[in-house]
Amino acid sequence: MDKPLIVRNRPEGGEYWFREGCFVTELSNSTDDEVLSVARIRVPPGAVTRWHALGGSTERYVILAGQGEVELGGEPARAVDIHDVVVIPPDCPQRIRNTGETDLLFLALCTPHFRPQCYIDLED
Repeated sequence: MDKPLIVRNRPEGGEYWFREGCFVTELSNSTDDEVLSVARIRVPPGAVTRWHALGGSTERYVILAGQGEVELGGEPARAVDIHDVVVIPPDCPQRIRNTGETDLLFLALCTPHFRPQCYIDLED
């Protein structure tokens, strides 16, 4: 085996508020695995994230709970529900709205891994 096995245990930092307008729990985001990052995102009922893009990183939303509406680029908004997967190309304007009465929870999987400098706020 060329590379050591990596097991990431439950993150110590817990959930934090991100300027995008959602709560984030980083599950895996490290320079020893630059191919992929995994975060759990929580959007409260009625909330919508800011228009933003990820420079150079493809993002996938895997909806775990709740209902929402995702907007990508100039496309019409699309409803998302549990087990839906949204694939967002690099540099694509995006935002998501919680249209339900409970938290909207999803995994955000980024390839390559998310770096703060790749986040582009399109509302500034």
